[in-house]
Amino acid sequence: MANGLLHVTDAEFTKTVLESKTPVLVDFWAEWCGPCRMIAPYVEEIARDYAGKAVVAKMDTDSNPQTPMKYGIMGIPTLIIFKDGKEVERIVGAVPKTAIAKKLDGVLSRN
Repeated sequence: MANGLLHVTDAEFTKTVLESKTPVLVDFWAEWCGPCRMIAPYVEEIARDYAGKAVVAKMDTDSNPQTPMKYGIMGIPTLIIFKDGKEVERIVGAVPKTAIAKKLDGVLSRN
């Protein structure tokens, strides 16, 4: 886990994401994806900024095709925030860090 960032696989998804007691932001990405590389530093910063409040994970869609297919991911990057095992927010495309933080803050405030 580099900088509080998890790398999750299809096999680990249920335990790591759906069964998490805290909200989880999952970045669905691929090595060849330019926009994915553009937002990668933002995702790493969010992982550090929200340590202890939320889990931040990345899933390589090329190596792990089952989960992206299950959630209907048609383009990457796609970021999904899960809370209590359910999708509560979705961000598609490269967005600024502030947009990601705003969505995550919204989920964290819904207690």
